[in-house]
Amino acid sequence: MKTVRLDELEGLVGQETGLSPWREVTQTMIDQFADATDDHQFIHCDPERAAAETPFGGTIAHGFLTLSLLSTFAYEAQPSLEGADIGINHGFDTVRFVAPVKTGSRIRARFKLAEAKIRPSGWVQVANDVSIEIEGSAKPALTARWLTLAFVPPESRRAQE
Repeated sequence: MKTVRLDELEGLVGQETGLSPWREVTQTMIDQFADATDDHQFIHCDPERAAAETPFGGTIAHGFLTLSLLSTFAYEAQPSLEGADIGINHGFDTVRFVAPVKTGSRIRARFKLAEAKIRPSGWVQVANDVSIEIEGSAKPALTARWLTLAFVPPESRRAQE
């Protein structure tokens, strides 16, 4: 996995920093997400009814399922921050669900570093502009500005100087 040094981070602002591999969204994934969240709306879980009663031609993934895949996409595609002990979600400035993800579609995430704030405390706040693309679609499934925090302890910061 690629790493980025703390002193290189700010120079990457405005650049694409990762593109994940394609991942198929299966009915099994959707059903398991429905079980975990108790969201069994027919547009997600009933292929026959969804085909007959929706404009989608079948079931679609939950928007929050698509959003939740950002963690694995980031792990697959994003460089890690050298010396960081932990990384945590800090939230989202924006999330927009643009197009539905039909069952059987393949999706991937594209990351662009929008902002990096290196705090004296050792915390590094990163904002990524992310889009989850749907293979063969002009519209993305979603766009978001995702905020994360990483902690780089003082001894790791000194080692990079």
